Amino acid sequence: MKLRRTLTILLTVVAPTIALTVAAVPPALAEVAMLGPDFQFGVAQAGFQSEGYSADSNFLRYSDEGKLPETVGNAVDFRHQYTQDIARAAELGVKLYRFSVEWARVQPRPDAYDPEGWGFYEAVIERIVAAGMTPMITLNHWVHPGWAVDRGGWNRPEMATDFIAFAKQAVDRYAWSNPLWITFNEPTEYVRRELMYGGLSPEHTMTMVDGIIRAHREIHSYIHAVQPGAQVSSNIAFMPIPGVGPALESAFPDQMIDSLDFIGVDQYYSVSATDFSLYAFGLSGQYWNQSQAPESIYYVLRYLAGRYPGKPLRIIENGLATDPRQGRADGYRRADHLRDTIYWIQRARQDGINVVSYNYWSLTDNYEWGDYTPRFGLYTVDAVTDPALTRRPTEAVQAYREITAHNGVPAAYRPTRAPVECSLVTVPDSCTHPVTITPR
Repeated sequence: MKLRRTLTILLTVVAPTIALTVAAVPPALAEVAMLGPDFQFGVAQAGFQSEGYSADSNFLRYSDEGKLPETVGNAVDFRHQYTQDIARAAELGVKLYRFSVEWARVQPRPDAYDPEGWGFYEAVIERIVAAGMTPMITLNHWVHPGWAVDRGGWNRPEMATDFIAFAKQAVDRYAWSNPLWITFNEPTEYVRRELMYGGLSPEHTMTMVDGIIRAHREIHSYIHAVQPGAQVSSNIAFMPIPGVGPALESAFPDQMIDSLDFIGVDQYYSVSATDFSLYAFGLSGQYWNQSQAPESIYYVLRYLAGRYPGKPLRIIENGLATDPRQGRADGYRRADHLRDTIYWIQRARQDGINVVSYNYWSLTDNYEWGDYTPRFGLYTVDAVTDPALTRRPTEAVQAYREITAHNGVPAAYRPTRAPVECSLVTVPDSCTHPVTITPR
């Protein structure tokens, strides 16, 4: 019943505030400790958003049916440029490379798997490992085959069984690389989008929710049987909606907690009591252009450490979007945002929060689930007008290289932006126990 009540929140956008009790206001520090050689930096991407040459799937249909502003086309063609992209990641000095194995690509029909599809991901993984990085494999990043749609998708309980069969095949093939595993990317958002685009009927919402939880649990057990000591989780999206965000996103991990080896979180947006640009830009669909407060990652990590004590924390996605010319309404630059975010991760770890890795979203610009306007990439790519899909480094490439080389920003670094007053990412905690910085 608890989960059903929480999913009601998903549809009505109402929830009680969840407070976190902490001991004291963190002190302002003159210097911040480095992260150390055990901390893992990484990059992230997803198959449908980057690969191109997509197989029939729910999202390809949404794209082609005009339910999204732009069609996906061939994205940024990671399908044929993966060798160079993986090399670019290795040159950043990162140790984790997150990507997804697309169910639709490897199982184009319910009765047949595609050896070429499996072989593509085998080649990707071999390149990642050869470059000295660890694969972080996502098994479901919101995309499922067209034949599964035709059978009813997540409206039917058997969808979980179909997904489990695919996932076990992927584990059998790729466990040799000792990857980290993400079963479902942002499951709450997966449910919401299936509802929004018509792939899921509202009366079957709990069928999808229950199916995801069942599939995650069975896959978690299977991975541990095949790959002893594996690290498996399902990452959550932390939305800055006061009270609602934490309540919504805790729905799945609260039900999965005994089968989560770490807590994975995606965090992009922030809003404060004095800055409601999230809602202003939200009216035009430009959430990515709202003002950013990088210390919000600290509050999110502190919240999760309190809610799930004893679980290591991994930042699965984090980044900053710009327009195609690398501009933003608030003037924030990607390199500054990256350094500022890493500073707050160092603060969190110094304050005893067990955060162990960070992935930047994304290595290259890609298809942002509807259009190519928001640019998140360390390397920018014009997928609309450049047939060659040239990868051009942003200023954040050099910034990330320096961060990975030194295990963080320098001890005397100060963020380019002071913390906002009463961040609404986690209230009332951020208001009663705010973080501060000493002047430069």
